[in-house]
Amino acid sequence: MKEFARRRKRLMHMMGRDGIAILPTMPVATRNRDIEYPYRPDSDFYYLTGFSEPQAVLVLIPGRPQGSYILFCQARDPELELWTGPRHGPEGAKTVFGADDAFPISDIDEILPGLLENREKVYYTMGGSPEYDQKIPEWLKQIRQKSRAGVHVPGEIVSLEHLLHEMRLFKSRKEITLMRRAAKISAQAHVRAMQVCRPGMWEYEIEAELLHVFMRNGCRHTAYPPIVGGGANACVLHYTDNRAQLQDGDLLLIDAGAELECYAADITRTFPVNGRFSEPQRLIYELVLEAQLAAIDKIRPGNHWMDPHQAAVRVLTRGLRKLGLLRGDQRTLIKKGAYRRFFMHRTGHWLGMDVHDVGDYKVGETWRMLEPGMVMTVEPGLYIPAGSKGVAKKWWNIGVRIEDDVLVTRHGCDVLSKDVPKSVEEIEALMNG
Repeated sequence: MKEFARRRKRLMHMMGRDGIAILPTMPVATRNRDIEYPYRPDSDFYYLTGFSEPQAVLVLIPGRPQGSYILFCQARDPELELWTGPRHGPEGAKTVFGADDAFPISDIDEILPGLLENREKVYYTMGGSPEYDQKIPEWLKQIRQKSRAGVHVPGEIVSLEHLLHEMRLFKSRKEITLMRRAAKISAQAHVRAMQVCRPGMWEYEIEAELLHVFMRNGCRHTAYPPIVGGGANACVLHYTDNRAQLQDGDLLLIDAGAELECYAADITRTFPVNGRFSEPQRLIYELVLEAQLAAIDKIRPGNHWMDPHQAAVRVLTRGLRKLGLLRGDQRTLIKKGAYRRFFMHRTGHWLGMDVHDVGDYKVGETWRMLEPGMVMTVEPGLYIPAGSKGVAKKWWNIGVRIEDDVLVTRHGCDVLSKDVPKSVEEIEALMNG
């Protein structure tokens, strides 16, 4: 709770004494009829509270005499709790989660307008919650009707994301510990997948091995739907059907990460289904690996966000020319983006509570400089689907991506997911050991 309290204190300092922040968590979503999706709280809300129940709203009011941290949540209900499990209720919100004040969520329409009175700014992100996008203007309208009594209505609604997402971009020591653990568990799962993979298995069988390792290590959820794509499916960037049978001679691309206490890992490895790379597969794989290592080498304070991507592009373009998959002058090919035929995405993204985590990639018109505490993925790839015009058949259906989670440190970087083998020799030795 001390970690959450520090975050709230810092956010309120940035807000100023005349502001008020309102942040609802995510609602429960229905999958079909009366079956709900597994619940996961909103990342911003959890970042500030650690509270994981639905139907809750955080309110921060700097300088409020009765306490600045208010939580609206579900009231205790013994009859309902018999079916769905215990709730903390307003009392638990105070005793367990450190709220200065807490109220039943059913009372929010009566209480919150009064908390808005005489504040200058409302920090709230419009578009995040359709329900509260409607409620807040109504509450402000109620206050405006009291103007003759000397009540002042807030004059400005400011996006809370601007302040909060800048905070989330820089990970604390405790956050890094969680992310390192999530990466370690995910690494164990990828190793397990390599060990059990055989021709004739189904993609979903490999997915089951991943989920087994995640859950037996305390990760009840994946950070995102796992990608387990064999052969041609490895060339589909966000393939998640995971229903095909694995064929001898194909590559298998696995993009999967566990979520631990709302923190994500994001790892991709590509390996041969039969445990041995063919010569064309090895050439493409080692080119992608060379590009990834060149990109990781550029992750250090003082370099900017695009440096790793540009390093990967240079290596990939040079290698594709050498293999005969691109023709022409290297500088011209890079300038024209010729590599995008085979490498059509960026080399990485921010990582944290969300797999595509929050944080600006540019400050103004300039790419952001890397600083200690940032965590990012590094994931170059090459994808050559069957039928690629002007490409020899030996390259068809080779899809390779190699992805690691990388922390920017004071003097360079630390690869959090380094426990997964990624050289050709390491992979083949593991699969045939």
